[in-house]
Amino acid sequence: MLSYRHSFHAGNFADVLKHTVATSIFNYMLKKDKPLCYLDTHSGCGAYSFQSNEAQKTKEFNNGIFPLWGREDLPVPVARYMEQVVEFNAQTKLAHYPGSPSIALQMLRDIDRLFLFELHPNEFTNMRENFSGNRQIKMAKSDGLQGLIANMPPKERRGFILIDPSYEIKTEYQEVVDTLIQAHKRFATGTYALWYPVVKRAAIDQMESELVNSGIKNIQLFELGIRADSAELGMTSSGMIVINPPWTLQQEMQESLPFLAKTLGQDGQGFYRIKTLVKE
Repeated sequence: MLSYRHSFHAGNFADVLKHTVATSIFNYMLKKDKPLCYLDTHSGCGAYSFQSNEAQKTKEFNNGIFPLWGREDLPVPVARYMEQVVEFNAQTKLAHYPGSPSIALQMLRDIDRLFLFELHPNEFTNMRENFSGNRQIKMAKSDGLQGLIANMPPKERRGFILIDPSYEIKTEYQEVVDTLIQAHKRFATGTYALWYPVVKRAAIDQMESELVNSGIKNIQLFELGIRADSAELGMTSSGMIVINPPWTLQQEMQESLPFLAKTLGQDGQGFYRIKTLVKE
């Protein structure tokens, strides 16, 4: 089942959270001179147009990136993320959105490597066109969770792994937890960031519980919601569960999430969660 296309959702509030967290992680990890390996299990095509038929059909960017564009009162971590969006557009108009691979490529150095996985045939074709010729990048039209296990530990011994499936298949909630546990056994010092949507809160509660009981240490959770939980409204919030986060990340999210919840929340229902699931 491969119906999910991120072009319908690019630049929504979930992307704002995911990429604010990701740029904060990159910013910290790139302060060291040693090479870094970035692995993205569900890369999509890596670049999106807000004028595409898909984006115009849903216009989810109106509850995400658009209210932030051009603002001068952004918290520093959000401003850092917005700098990547501005660089990607290379103009004063907000016309395009950088997927996770594009943000990574903009921030990474020549000494770093990228592994990008995507199973959707059209998305993979577009991704290959977007990043062809770049020797830093290895792309594979294959299962990213299997690819993650196969490539751990990276030769650099420093890694940032982003796991953000669509969860269109219910078993993915369990599969990502099982994969994280396996990957952590192979590469315990890596930084892993797991994105999740809140459609049914019980599914997220189960994920949290299993990770808490997994034996893995140093796990933090960051969640942003634009409406209260609802069984009828689809995704009302989303979150990032980060294993081995930079020590600066929690403070940066404490600066950012209250602002984002207030700015992007609908009808005064915006909220956020910052939680240490497991201490170091």
